[in-house]
Amino acid sequence: MPNIEAIRSQDWDALVIGTGVGGASVGHALARAGWRVLFLEKGRAAFRHSDTLRGDYPELACPGDVPLADCLRRGGRLADTLRDGAHAFTPLMGCGSGGSSALYGMAMERFFPDDFADWPITYDDLAPYYDQAEALYGVRGSRDPLRPPAPDLPPAPPPGPAQAELHAHFQRRGMHPYRLPQACEFLPGCACCQGYLCPRACKNDASRVCLEPALAEHGAALLDECEVLRLEADTQRVTGVICHHAGETFRLRARHIILAAGALQTPALLLRSVGADWPGGLANRSGLVGRHLMRHLVDLYLVFTREQTDRHHKALGLSDLYRRDGLKLGTLQSFGALPPAALLVQDLTRELRARAPWSAPFLAPLRPLLRLLLKHLFDRGVLLAAILEDRPHAENRVLPGPPLAIEYRLHAEARKRLAVFRRQIGALLRPYRFLALHQAEKNAMLAHACGTCRFGDDPATSVLDRHNRAHDLDNLWVVDAAFFPTSGGTNPALTIAANALRVADHLIAVDTPHAPH
Repeated sequence: MPNIEAIRSQDWDALVIGTGVGGASVGHALARAGWRVLFLEKGRAAFRHSDTLRGDYPELACPGDVPLADCLRRGGRLADTLRDGAHAFTPLMGCGSGGSSALYGMAMERFFPDDFADWPITYDDLAPYYDQAEALYGVRGSRDPLRPPAPDLPPAPPPGPAQAELHAHFQRRGMHPYRLPQACEFLPGCACCQGYLCPRACKNDASRVCLEPALAEHGAALLDECEVLRLEADTQRVTGVICHHAGETFRLRARHIILAAGALQTPALLLRSVGADWPGGLANRSGLVGRHLMRHLVDLYLVFTREQTDRHHKALGLSDLYRRDGLKLGTLQSFGALPPAALLVQDLTRELRARAPWSAPFLAPLRPLLRLLLKHLFDRGVLLAAILEDRPHAENRVLPGPPLAIEYRLHAEARKRLAVFRRQIGALLRPYRFLALHQAEKNAMLAHACGTCRFGDDPATSVLDRHNRAHDLDNLWVVDAAFFPTSGGTNPALTIAANALRVADHLIAVDTPHAPH
């Protein structure tokens, strides 16, 4: 366990706020290079607590007398309520060691070169770091034939019969399906553990791959269950980090402050960090901190294949629809298993009660029937996820609260692209019978939030420079998905990891400490 007094008295080289893919990757690289690195994590370090909930959704695994918020925390989940206008919800996001990567389905894909058109860096700038990130996270699978050539990945197990059937169907339609790259060890009996903590050394999340080795092998330190309240700064540098841990509030110092709390919490922290020199929030002279919130627009398609086995794994990727009819669309891939029917019914009835309180007396007798119906449906089909790229709009934003809130509306251009995407997918799936589960319009489906501290070369139109340093401050960096100027149309984890390694290389080159620990 950490020595709190020693941590508080130390002058750190880098203080990393958040232990998801961005924070854990950059912190691991810096610690390995000899930097004195301290990680701060709002949630719990799952590997330090004997009552961690693994192997199932915490809502189902937790004893019935334990409050739901405590169950979520023990399962590495965010327990905070977010506001969206009059609506309150708790998004399915990670909060704990590994961040949301502790819950992810392990898909790790590269962006396309034209995804970088509005970025201050290019695909070629990031390509060597994509190589490094794939090796670091143990990514296995096959290359998408429509993306630029790259070194072969280690193979993943072939898709099972049901997904192989869909693979062959897409090939007959002239498409280019491939084995989805995943950061997974594929141990016998691997269940993918999407949405909850893996009970064995199978999921290559940011905690297992980066955070824990940084602590055990490279001298880094970690304070978990530590909430960062605000940052203090003069006109040029962050001078202190005000934290709350174990009932105490105190100040920490570091030569470099690296924010990686996620695209919602990172801008909220900056906006809360007001002072005489920063009346509009830290690093916010552009007025853009918290703005340009993007989220992937995700629909699900339940496809009823002839084959009946291995339906619930993630194995299939398809990017032929990434650009279609002159529009930027996105990817189609295996979703994996949905939460159990009992949990889906809980969510459904909770939403119905919120929207139609008068329906409550009618819901209870219907719940067993709903569970049976959902289980019957999802046991018979392969679930695919359609991921549509979102575009940045300044009025879509994060408000710091408390409670934390978002203002987000789907613009007309997104609705147009979504309609085209849905038509294309419907045509592609025929003659299969399928059930379209349209989720993209729901703000509560806050998938892959990004864009709220965008990087760029012009301080008037961006928060960060091309190296992810705040334009206005010499020692403040952001490495979570908040830096994205555009969202791309596929899973962002690999791009976050690759960029974090790029930022670490830059920091090491320009400011390596004189006396490594």
